[in-house]
Amino acid sequence: MHTELWPPLSLIRDAFEPSQPAAPGQQPIAPPRGSGSDAAPQRAAQDLLLPLTELARRREAVAQRAFPARWAPGRLVSLVHEGRLLGVLLDKCIGGDRWQGWMAAGEADWAGAFDVLLEPGDEPFEPLFGMVQAWNPLTLTPAPQLCARVLGELSATRLAAIRAVHDEWMAQQALEIDPAPGQIALRTAGGVFTVVSGTPLGPDDPRAEYQALYRDAAARLGASLQAAPAAPGPAAATRANAGNGWGAQLRRWLAADRLVRPAFAVLALVVVVQNVGLLNRGSDDEEVRFRSVPVAPVVAPAELVVLWKPGVGLEEAGRLLQQASAEPVGSPDAQGAWRLRAADAPAARAVLEASPLVASVRPAETSGAR
Repeated sequence: MHTELWPPLSLIRDAFEPSQPAAPGQQPIAPPRGSGSDAAPQRAAQDLLLPLTELARRREAVAQRAFPARWAPGRLVSLVHEGRLLGVLLDKCIGGDRWQGWMAAGEADWAGAFDVLLEPGDEPFEPLFGMVQAWNPLTLTPAPQLCARVLGELSATRLAAIRAVHDEWMAQQALEIDPAPGQIALRTAGGVFTVVSGTPLGPDDPRAEYQALYRDAAARLGASLQAAPAAPGPAAATRANAGNGWGAQLRRWLAADRLVRPAFAVLALVVVVQNVGLLNRGSDDEEVRFRSVPVAPVVAPAELVVLWKPGVGLEEAGRLLQQASAEPVGSPDAQGAWRLRAADAPAARAVLEASPLVASVRPAETSGAR
């Protein structure tokens, strides 16, 4: 017996079908008087007041943000197709005016393991499209008939996380998570990122029909715009990713639009080091873990400042910081120096000073010359 999911599948299915006109002479059925029906609408209105207030607040925040209309990677857009409002998260431009992206919806109860739910840190965004279907890619063009509007914008890190989940889906990666329709929680993706998602689909899972409805909607949208062929399937993705190292995958997730952005390299290094514990686990603990929301740890102050030599790559720096049991605090300063904290600051400093990758290292409390 499956958990009752909201909204019911029948309502979702009806939303994808053309509206049917009422039959001639058909009248709405009124509830009988004296049956207590007068109080029911009042209770329903009270129950809806808080969520409607929150919905209004979030939509007002989107309106105040006034996103520019230009399409760009990470932007959440609304499209009008066949009389229905659809959401799409843009991934990258693949040439000319052709874009790849993923469908976005709002039925969080129906989330699967490869759906990514947007979080408060991603606000402002349109709540109707707060769940990105990383299993449902499509290719489209910004045609005028779509009446497209930008209703949100994700950071480079969040977009990279969704790309990682998409790659997991394409590689048909098995997750050691039991099917549980209606449940969502944090899990790791790509061994680096933390996302909120649902659970894998099980036998006779009602979410299979839900996904079929949205997959068909994406196919019709792409066909109506005469878009490029659909993205390669899971088998092709597995072949394409064969032999790719973890560092190469991370760079691809962070810069899939092929734009060279120095900020991405800084971002990647932070992600690498802050997730050292997720990268060096035994074979018995390499599966994606489904867990509760963690309590934020108390952040220790920085103890060292390190300046890398020119040309030092992400993988080299990451390995050295792992060896030194150190991690960065915040972003580098204007000179490119990193502030670090370490379990054993003197030992970490000795490791860094002995490395040919490091130009200089000093205590963080000292502000003098290096």
